[in-house]
Amino acid sequence: MHIQKINEGVHALHDTAGLHVGNFKWINGQWKFKAIGYDPSGHVVPGGGPLTDRHNSTFLHLDASVIHAQFFQD
Repeated sequence: MHIQKINEGVHALHDTAGLHVGNFKWINGQWKFKAIGYDPSGHVVPGGGPLTDRHNSTFLHLDASVIHAQFFQD
């Protein structure tokens, strides 16, 4: 799992295989997760993908260990 800063208000989340699975956006004083999936043609599916059940999860801080524990149950 990897969190990549895009800008001050957006960080991309990549799973353990490197697939882009969503973004964290700073909204109203908290980080909100926005899941992203891709259709067979490669088009973005907002709210889709492997973490669709985590769409709109919120965090006060982007703590990689907390996010990993909540999103990637091994």
